[in-house]
Amino acid sequence: MAKQIVMDTTGDTRHEFDPTDAAAVAEASTRFNELTGAGYTAAVRRDVGASELVRNFDPTADETVFFPRLRAG
Repeated sequence: MAKQIVMDTTGDTRHEFDPTDAAAVAEASTRFNELTGAGYTAAVRRDVGASELVRNFDPTADETVFFPRLRAG
């Protein structure tokens, strides 16, 4: 299962999807576009301790983490 992890003020929300299920991939792609469109930064974990910022949905990524935009207090 692939995961999309959305960080927020309460911790995180995890969305798992099967990358072989076309409907699940379409839903994950829509979520990616909605979150990045709302200002979230997306990063894909590539290796232990290594990640890469991504601007496009990658259905082959095992784990994508979304960080909210920083806001001044």
